[in-house]
This record gives sequence, C-alpha cells and structure tokens, in this order.
Amino acid sequence: MIKTDILIIGAGPTGLFTVFEAGLLKLKCHLIDALPQPGGQCAELYPKKPIYDIPGFPEVLAGDLVDNLMEQIKSFEPGFTLAERAETIEKLEDDTFLVTTNKGTQHNAPIVAIAGGLGSFEPRKPPIPNIADFEDKGVSYMVKDPEVYRNKKVVIAGGGDSALDWSIFLADIAEEVTLVHRRNEFRGALDSVDRVKELKDLGKINLITPAEVDGLQADENGHLSSVVIKKKSEATEEIQLEVDHFIPLFGLSPKLGPIGDWGLEIEKNAIKVDNTLDYQTNIPGIYAIGDVNTYPGKLKLILCGFHEATLMCQSAYKKIHPDKKYVMKYTTVGGVTGFDGTKKEAPKAVVKAID
Repeated sequence: MIKTDILIIGAGPTGLFTVFEAGLLKLKCHLIDALPQPGGQCAELYPKKPIYDIPGFPEVLAGDLVDNLMEQIKSFEPGFTLAERAETIEKLEDDTFLVTTNKGTQHNAPIVAIAGGLGSFEPRKPPIPNIADFEDKGVSYMVKDPEVYRNKKVVIAGGGDSALDWSIFLADIAEEVTLVHRRNEFRGALDSVDRVKELKDLGKINLITPAEVDGLQADENGHLSSVVIKKKSEATEEIQLEVDHFIPLFGLSPKLGPIGDWGLEIEKNAIKVDNTLDYQTNIPGIYAIGDVNTYPGKLKLILCGFHEATLMCQSAYKKIHPDKKYVMKYTTVGGVTGFDGTKKEAPKAVVKAID
C-alpha cells in the first residue's frame, strides 16, 4: 500500500503545482493518472500548442510548461501511479481514505485532492458516415506534433478556440490551411477571430463559412485525398478540396468516470466545491481543484487551478496538523528546501531588506 499526506487524482498542471505548494508545507504527495505520463491534456493532446495566459510567460508551449512544473517539484520527490485509473474510495476508521485503482494498486492518505481536469474524455466527431475509415489515415481529432503538417494541405473544422488557434499556428507550417465553420460567427477569443481574418486577407488561410465538411474521399491506398464541403448560401454549393489532413476540432465530451460514483455532489459533470475557503467537496477531506470543479463564477483556466491548489494545501495542512500553527513565509525570504536536502536560498539582498 502506498501511503502519503495528499493523494492527488490527476497529474495535469494543477495536480503538479499542488505538489510544489504542499512541499513548501512539508507535506508529501502521490499522484494517480490514467495517462502513461504526467501533464494531463497539455502532454497528451497538445504538447506543441502555445499557451499565452501563464503569468511571467508571454508564450509557453504546453509541453514545456509541463517540463517546467516537473523540474519545479523534483526536489519534493512526489510519487506517481501512472496508466492506472482511480476506481474506488473508502473511508477508513482512522479518518483516512483508501483509494484503489483499476489495476488494484492501493493508496492511503488523510487528504484526497481531485485534480482530474475534464476527467476522461473523447473527441466529438462530426456526423460523416465513413470518418472512422480515415482515422490515422489523414483524419485526426487533435494536434500532437505540428511538424506532421509541414508543407501539407490541411482542412480544419470548428469555430472554437482550438480551431482558431491551430489555424493560426499552422498557417506558418502547412502549405495550405482551410478553416471551415458552419456559421459566420465564431465562439473563440475575439483577438483570435481577428487574427484569422487578417491571415485570410493575407492569403495565408482559406476561410469557408457558413459551411460544413460533408464527405471524405480516399486515394488508392485508402488515405484521405479530398474533402467535400457544403457551403450554405441561397443555393447550396458543393466544393471538393484536395487535402492531406482533415482535423475536426469540435471539443471533447468529458466524463468523470468512476469518481462520479464516490458520493460527491455533482453539477453538470463537475464536482461542486466550497470556494469561500478551501475548495472542499461535500465529503470532508476530499477536495476538487482545477477544471474538474464548479462553483459560482468558476473559470476553467490553468491559472485558476494554481490558485485553488494553493488554498487547498493550506487547508490540508490544518487538517493533517490541527495542533500546529503554520506561519506563511514568502519564498523570496526563506527560499525553497526540498525533501532531497537541496535548498534554493533567497537572495541575501532581499533578506537584508526585510531584516
């Protein structure tokens, strides 16, 4: 049995940053994730996608953010159970929790922090009858490595942030990028919409709206060779476009999986928490942080997950050590000391100024 102070369900950015905040409080963490590597969606779905709203980073690739978080927590020596799904939870007589995975691995901790992002998820697929025949033969529901599309003809379908962002990003990589959306209006960030229109005017993106990809055709090897686009107007127009890749980006269909059966209060596939203090669920000792939770005013941002993790760890410390009084010290004053004995000292000039 694996014993720890805080058992974290989900090893995405929020779960990883929880290790750092807990480490500052001398609390040990262990993480469970169904994916074979840490990083969550950032590592599995879009490691090469730039992120623009992480403080201090004007732009950082999702995969690089994960690498930086792993480096940041290295000295706190977290444990990992990867490629296993947290299946059941049991409250023991000593008020700790026993969490067992689908492979039978048991974990014991007084605190459980659910940081499972969107949970388990599947891409939403467009209703094209033969689309399954082209999966891994020109059709992908996510972009893992943009280099796959270098000097290729790419059609992207969708009207949200992912479709807009990847159209912009691939405009400098692919030979030809075509963005198809069933409406003239987009539901993504306004600056991304403006940028797509700029690139259209520059001839770097073909924009076809309102329209839908209605059919797929193969070459003699069974690989995607062209798409059929139905453009909606007064008279429906059909366009056949030669392509190498078709990327429908209609979002993910999230599911909580077994966690949904743990007796937690669920609202619209998210776990309700008390955001007035510490993001605790209706079960004392179980917290939910990051995209997996919901409360009035919730924003599904990595930045918000970091904030929630910080307050959750403060609450967890009080539960684990009810008789101890913790006095918060800024890392700029006390530095950071890891469990492995390494220490990053605070700058002497800062210490002097405070003294």
